[in-house]
Amino acid sequence: MKGIVLAGGSGTRLNPITVGVSKQLLPVYDKPMIYYPMSVLMLAGIQDILIISTPRDLPGFRRLFGDGSSLGLSISYAEQASPRGIAEAFLIGGDHVGTDSVALVLGDNIFHGPGFARLLQRNARALHGCVLFGYEVTDPHRYGIGEVDELGRLISLEEKPKRPRSNRAVTGLYFYDNDVLDIARDIRPSPRGELEITDVNRVYLERGAARMVDLGRGFAWLDTGTHDALLTAGQYIQTLEHRQGVRIACLEEVALRMGYIDREACWELGQGIGNTRYGQYVRQMAAPRALLRAID
Repeated sequence: MKGIVLAGGSGTRLNPITVGVSKQLLPVYDKPMIYYPMSVLMLAGIQDILIISTPRDLPGFRRLFGDGSSLGLSISYAEQASPRGIAEAFLIGGDHVGTDSVALVLGDNIFHGPGFARLLQRNARALHGCVLFGYEVTDPHRYGIGEVDELGRLISLEEKPKRPRSNRAVTGLYFYDNDVLDIARDIRPSPRGELEITDVNRVYLERGAARMVDLGRGFAWLDTGTHDALLTAGQYIQTLEHRQGVRIACLEEVALRMGYIDREACWELGQGIGNTRYGQYVRQMAAPRALLRAID
């Protein structure tokens, strides 16, 4: 499975702070926003990742990640000159996907919850058609809403429904088989001029090849598209990290635990970060237990 992070858009809802920088490079507490969706793909077992962004913002992502080799990844980049819809990611990233299946994650979505890595890997292995990830919300009229049967098969999709059939919002994480490339090429722009991901999902729905996985209680799905949402996400991450003593979406730790890099490489990454709490944490993850007390 290949991975795509869609990190484009103008971020106008976050103006003026996004006038000079990509929204996905803004900090969510102690790390850039894009670390969170990147960690999702890595936890799913994906090492070949395409980052799609604007021509203005791509240099910032290249400075941040390079070719990805330090994390045991292969990261490439592609331009989305202007926002033309989520589904355009499959037109831009067709060569990257090739003949593989693909996971698409939006660059401003944060996911966190127990057993997430196992959930992702299980659904990636058993993929037939598409898998959407649903999250229970109290205001379903604001979201794309999916309705499922008792087996988790998707039976309806509605965009911001006035009378929702369920309260399961479709989150910004999608798994597709290789058919998505042809499906995306065949859909037409919506009245707002965009290639809608909902239109792609409806094709799978009509084929009887769409499932929705419920992220369940105790899980957090956060969108960081507004000033208040960005602040809330940062406070959520800060609270968990301080209370639990872990770092959420620490890419160096994820790479180590997934076997993408070894302890020595992880230690070097921690050294390169410097004597910040984040750098100290990375070095602690890399060190043999006997050395933990010797780390600053």
